[in-house]
Amino acid sequence: MIKKKILFVCLGNICRSPSAEAVFRGLVEKKGEGHHFVIDSAGTSDWHRGEPADKRMQKHAVKRGYNLTSISRPFETGDFDKFDWIVAMDHENLDELKRKAGNKSDSKKLFLMTGFSKKYNYDNVPDPYFGGDEGFELVLDLLEDAGEGLYHFVNSG
Repeated sequence: MIKKKILFVCLGNICRSPSAEAVFRGLVEKKGEGHHFVIDSAGTSDWHRGEPADKRMQKHAVKRGYNLTSISRPFETGDFDKFDWIVAMDHENLDELKRKAGNKSDSKKLFLMTGFSKKYNYDNVPDPYFGGDEGFELVLDLLEDAGEGLYHFVNSG
């Protein structure tokens, strides 16, 4: 069986992308399809390399039943070969990924997370790092919504 490989990307890989990884993993496991997927996250910077997810993000995720277990790592150009879909949390990180893409095949793998939203009308998943509790909750709301849309997208082809 060929697994569907998805990489979620934000700037530091300590708030949004590890949350997207956990939310999407939870979604496919709930559907009994976790074994069909490889799910990971990375950052366009290496500022937090080797660090766990932000404690505040972990606290909010746990309230919804998500466990953020990933360790921050930077995006590497080899990720284009390892993943089928590379999903950025905002336009800035999407633009950075586009700059790193070596060819059209790489570029076709790039998507914006909020492009899969059904319920919310946001053009990006805002970085909650410098805000309060409501920012972390909003991130999870957006990821749960867009995660469903992404799931249907990757299973439609």
